[in-house]
Amino acid sequence: MTPLNIENLPLWVQNRDRVLKLNQNVQWRYDKQPDYTKSNENLAKESTQNHSENSLEALVQNLVRTFDIEANFKTNPQQWISVVQDKFRMSTNGGINYKLEDLVESGTYKLLIGNTQHYKASEENFETSTNLFHSAFPEGFLWEVLEVYSAPPTVTVKWRHWGHFQGAYKDYLPTGETIEIIGMSIIKLSDDLKILSLEHYYDNTKFLDKLTSGGKKSVGAKQTPSSLQQKFWGFIKYFLQPKINPKIANSQISRCPFAALLR
Repeated sequence: MTPLNIENLPLWVQNRDRVLKLNQNVQWRYDKQPDYTKSNENLAKESTQNHSENSLEALVQNLVRTFDIEANFKTNPQQWISVVQDKFRMSTNGGINYKLEDLVESGTYKLLIGNTQHYKASEENFETSTNLFHSAFPEGFLWEVLEVYSAPPTVTVKWRHWGHFQGAYKDYLPTGETIEIIGMSIIKLSDDLKILSLEHYYDNTKFLDKLTSGGKKSVGAKQTPSSLQQKFWGFIKYFLQPKINPKIANSQISRCPFAALLR
């Protein structure tokens, strides 16, 4: 790909630490700016790619990571800088086109996975869904660009999403294995490199099958103080969440091919 001078490009395609440093007066979910120190350390150790700082691959990776910050932590859509706010749409495997407000309300996991055998988007909200995967992947659920096949305004990218399954997923025991998802996304960009639309494609059945492969916990197994505390806060957060959008609750079962984002 043709090298690019990223320093002369907009903030949203620069390093996410710089994005966070220069984002002021933001309405953050949980009332504080996210800390990616641990994630950065794990990415440095586990990424399979080392993209040149002025490459198109680095630009796309930075843009998606900025989007991920906003999708998970910015509660005011008007403060998002990575997207064209009134035009943005996102879909998975050719399914429903979601708006920015849907992402703020429900989060990425619900909208990227949908209703499946081992995950029911209609039964989750932002907090419960996020807690499920943060519990399953306590060391983080990392994301990187593998290859970029086309340049703006329509970018086609192959990516890798992975984490170490060290915590329980619902009632299923962790296996300790590294679970990896390979997917593709089509990203349509504006002239100033903001996201107009995201189309993700990936096979979520393999991913969820691995999360349930360790079998269920024994009935009546003793709960640790940590697990009891997680359930208590999940219960509290559930009732503090706004009601689920009916359109999202009635999402069709997500099918293969493939896509999904995160950290």
